[in-house]
Amino acid sequence: MPSPITSLQNPTVKRLVRLRSSRRLREGEGTVLIEGARETARALAAGWAAGELYLCPALFSPEAAELAPQLPMSAVTELSAEAFAKVSGRENPDGVLLLSRPPQERWPTLPPQALLVVLHGLEKPGNVGAILRTVDGVGADGVLILGRGADPYSPNVIRASQGSVFTVPLRQQDEAEALAWLEEEGFTLVACTPDAPRTFWQADLTGRVALLLGTEHEGLPEHWRRHESAVSIPMRGQADSLNVATAAAVVLYEALRQRQ
Repeated sequence: MPSPITSLQNPTVKRLVRLRSSRRLREGEGTVLIEGARETARALAAGWAAGELYLCPALFSPEAAELAPQLPMSAVTELSAEAFAKVSGRENPDGVLLLSRPPQERWPTLPPQALLVVLHGLEKPGNVGAILRTVDGVGADGVLILGRGADPYSPNVIRASQGSVFTVPLRQQDEAEALAWLEEEGFTLVACTPDAPRTFWQADLTGRVALLLGTEHEGLPEHWRRHESAVSIPMRGQADSLNVATAAAVVLYEALRQRQ
């Protein structure tokens, strides 16, 4: 392997910094920046291409050291600890970074009792990543992201999802297209909204269900709020709502309970 890159002014270092911070640049190159040994391992296991690998053995965590011998070494660049820290988005990087291209849209044939999550307008990567992790945890069948919202393949979403973004079926759709598709597929739309008269445990979540979640400050637009299937989460204290990722987890695990 050639000598490691040490200069913070190196063109490769500058490119990685720009890719980490710019969605437009990542989309223009068709590139996803994946940092972390766990996330990289899950991406490769899910069939993502190896692409360009950047390693810093001086920063390897035990997990990274175990993964390194298994990585394809045909396109590996070594960075010094200082250079890797520059391109990293983490306080304590573990020395593994992968540039990859997402595979073709992964949308399986859905079972009769498919459970989907539909995200409308969510912009905070931490919330989107946490929801993806919960979707993976309950074994739900996929996530629809409407409009632009948060970039589901941003480094922060990848980190918050702990790599679940690579295994959960994911589709980005226009609102009208998504609504038409859900209706054609026979989904019951269950809008999660604070003013719904029915609690989430009173709803039948065992059929072909799509849980609709909006932003915490605006909620769901009127045309997504089907009051006959809307549900709320009771709030007994001073707070009037839960964080959207927490709300998603509560309702998803109720759906799992009902289905068992």
